[in-house]
Amino acid sequence: MTTDILLVTLNSTYQHSSFGLRYLYANLEELQSRAQILEFTIARDPKDIAESLLRHKPKIIGIGVYIWNAQESLELVSLLKRISPETLVVLGGPEVSHESETNPLCHIADYVIKGEADFLFRDFCRNYLFNGTLPEQKFIAGILPDIKTIKSPYEFYSDEDIKNRVLYVEVSRGCPYRCEYCLSSLDKSVRNFDVPQFLAEMQRLMDRGARQFKFIDRTFNLSPSTCTQILEFFLERIHLGLFLHFEMVPDRLPVEIRELIKKFPAGSLQFEIGIQTWNTDVARLVSRRNDLEKVKDNFRFLAAETGVHTHADLIVGLPGEDIHSFAKGFDILAELRPDEIQVGILKRLKGAPISRHDKEWEMVYSAHPPFQILRTKSMDFATLQTMNRFSKYWDLYANSGTFKNFVDSLKAAAQDKEHRSFFWEFYEFNGFMSQRHAQSHGISQLSLFESALIYLTEHRHWPVEKAKALLAEDYRATGKKELPRFLKAGETTEASGGSHDTGAKGNLPKRQQRHLTAKSEQASS
Repeated sequence: MTTDILLVTLNSTYQHSSFGLRYLYANLEELQSRAQILEFTIARDPKDIAESLLRHKPKIIGIGVYIWNAQESLELVSLLKRISPETLVVLGGPEVSHESETNPLCHIADYVIKGEADFLFRDFCRNYLFNGTLPEQKFIAGILPDIKTIKSPYEFYSDEDIKNRVLYVEVSRGCPYRCEYCLSSLDKSVRNFDVPQFLAEMQRLMDRGARQFKFIDRTFNLSPSTCTQILEFFLERIHLGLFLHFEMVPDRLPVEIRELIKKFPAGSLQFEIGIQTWNTDVARLVSRRNDLEKVKDNFRFLAAETGVHTHADLIVGLPGEDIHSFAKGFDILAELRPDEIQVGILKRLKGAPISRHDKEWEMVYSAHPPFQILRTKSMDFATLQTMNRFSKYWDLYANSGTFKNFVDSLKAAAQDKEHRSFFWEFYEFNGFMSQRHAQSHGISQLSLFESALIYLTEHRHWPVEKAKALLAEDYRATGKKELPRFLKAGETTEASGGSHDTGAKGNLPKRQQRHLTAKSEQASS
């Protein structure tokens, strides 16, 4: 089988789908019949991927490169150029759009398209396949495409995608803010797709069975009128059991949006809210603008008056932020009761303006993807290593929704101590877990429960039966009927309880279902 153009990327996991490749395919026009999308995961052996690609005898292989697949893409491209040097390899994506000239991956590839490639890739393929001509320069760049002329990619989500994968959608591109750790800070303005046309595309996806939509707009609620128009559209169809994810500006939640989201069923909306830091000096350094009082008010509203699932982001390692400043911000955010707090470690995205702080704040990053911060003037290497583990254990215990009672017990312990905080309480538990487990990944759920039991009994000196009872309640909430032996009250005690009814529609992701269950139980107690 021969396919002239292969559109390729390596996703982090199977459930993710490549939005970018579908845009490229949608805009190939008459070349679509000569092209094919092939997606793999980073877990796949690069030699197997190369074999699969070259089996098609392609003339052009376009590869989407991101921070999560940069290293694997380097291995793949190296193989392709060794095995089939006559095959043109064209790179695109955020990881190769900036600082390209010093990127080893770009040196190996034949060509690199910088920036939005919707039309640039099509023109490259046309010129080569129809005229045999190639660009004089390796690096290809052009003006931003007129967003109203870009053909939408949604029809190219397959039935398999709709059934088993995340569907990414967008109403706009760009961001008006200048946060220096983010590549969106390089955008000059926000450009909007035609909203009625977009909503018609969403209707067609729903007609095909789509129920989960992840909006990748950087600032979905920037325009209240557009935001309300889209929310009203989905609210009219919410009986289908929809789940919608949006990235929201933290301090921008006017009355019309508030009143609208109150009407959505619990768990059907998820808001990703980027806080990043509560330290105003640090925020100023990295050009982050937030009205923190409005942010607090919005979180209180979301927690008290809506069923929105909130996912808030904090970044460890920003210039000027030390561990005590971060701890204070973490505690402030935790008090506002988001469903999840994503503790992210700063990454140096190629082209991001945060590099201007490298000298003054002694910012040292890993030389390899994902280019995480290793030390700063205010956070040493050991502290950042500890926070790497903190992030992973926080995700396993708190964000997962599986250990609600256990996490609440740590919060209660902090409240019982003078001058103590929830952050430092979990920090102490993180130290225990770091000593008990050689690594913070690949730990089974049973081992997580057993570790929590040992921590409560041996390090917090809880009575054994009290600790077992608390963790048994968490364990039963997972839906498992039979308790593991170490959680049973005694040899003759039978495990009780059964699968909890989450009250959420079956289309909600499992993690959101667990948080919704916890909220329901809290409200009824």
